[in-house]
Amino acid sequence: MKATGRKKLIMTALWTEVCLTFPTLDAIHDGYEVYPVIDAVGGTSPEAHDLGVKRMIQAGAKPVSWAQLICELQRDWQRKDTAKVFAEILFAVEGN
Repeated sequence: MKATGRKKLIMTALWTEVCLTFPTLDAIHDGYEVYPVIDAVGGTSPEAHDLGVKRMIQAGAKPVSWAQLICELQRDWQRKDTAKVFAEILFAVEGN
């Protein structure tokens, strides 16, 4: 990651309270801006998930949903080169 020079990370994992929280805290400590995708991870219980999310927010993480993430990446329907695939992903999943 350091070699790319990028400072923003999008992260998800298996368990919120361990697999996502600890790497998020480390990345924030190392100067990265972290965007955990909250609805793409789960905890060992609803309480564990919620506490993991709260801990990441306390440390400065910026939680997003998968839909927020792809909409922010697309940003604008005028981006014709990605709009078709973006719509296929967004509307296919939303329709389920």
